Amino acid sequence: KELDRPVRKRSFTVKTGGFPKLYRTVCHHYALSVSRQYSPALAAFLHDMVVAGHRHLYRRKHRLFSSALRFVTLEFPSAFRRRIRFFLAAAFFFLVPALTAGVSCHQSQDLVLSILGEQQVARVEAMYDPAGGHAPGRSEKRGSDTDLAMFGFYIKNNIGIGFRTFAGGILAGAGTLFFLIYNGVMLGGISGYLTRIGFGETFWPFVSGHGAFELTAIVISGAAGFMLAKGLIAPGRYRRGDALKKAAPDALKLVMGAACMLLMAAFVEAFWSSSAFPDAVKYSVAVLLWLLVPAYLALAGTGRRP
Repeated sequence: KELDRPVRKRSFTVKTGGFPKLYRTVCHHYALSVSRQYSPALAAFLHDMVVAGHRHLYRRKHRLFSSALRFVTLEFPSAFRRRIRFFLAAAFFFLVPALTAGVSCHQSQDLVLSILGEQQVARVEAMYDPAGGHAPGRSEKRGSDTDLAMFGFYIKNNIGIGFRTFAGGILAGAGTLFFLIYNGVMLGGISGYLTRIGFGETFWPFVSGHGAFELTAIVISGAAGFMLAKGLIAPGRYRRGDALKKAAPDALKLVMGAACMLLMAAFVEAFWSSSAFPDAVKYSVAVLLWLLVPAYLALAGTGRRP
């Protein structure tokens, strides 16, 4: 009776830690029933329990595709919505410096030299020069035949930015704050400067497509970093170690989701942004992506229990 109650009512849905012990007990009882020649009905019943327990214990615990699909469609967007206040804080520290630097460098183009060195400015100009005769976002030596190589480079660069922004949270948020402001100033300054000197016709069609994934992912990485910082600075009624452990599951989900978005950004940047499609098509795709990304984060997985 003792064994019959948890098995029949819960159908072996026992916590992982307790199930192996229960399974060994059932196997022992089955062996006793056979060796002592107890009722055949009892032995058959225990045998069925042993078989069902074996299937449950040794079944494949993780299915890669279904786990990945569940993460993308439910766990990541749900974690994002639960931690939306951290995202808004990170967005503030990214967008305000970006807009300030962009407007300032557009008003005074010499101001960009306080952000970038002369060689860096020259390299950026060469990449987006409309008269350069090459795909935007590339130097003359990096043509369209190197798309695959550039895909790998963008993955390394983008994920590196996201990880540094997240890991900076362990420095009580100072590192995260620095990387958000730094990247905001860099991107805003370059955007304002290139628009000022007339290179916007090549720059904006190039960055508008992958920006939906890349910029959002950087801010999400900053949100995850701020979650770590909160555990260190304001743990509340928890000890700091416990506060970090409490924040870790959602923080890791945000970082993993941001990494997926940065991977998508690298793909779009390598194979679409530098393509020869008309600007009108690129802008149309960019508008679509900028609508889809917020809609995905706001609506994906709603009504389902994480």
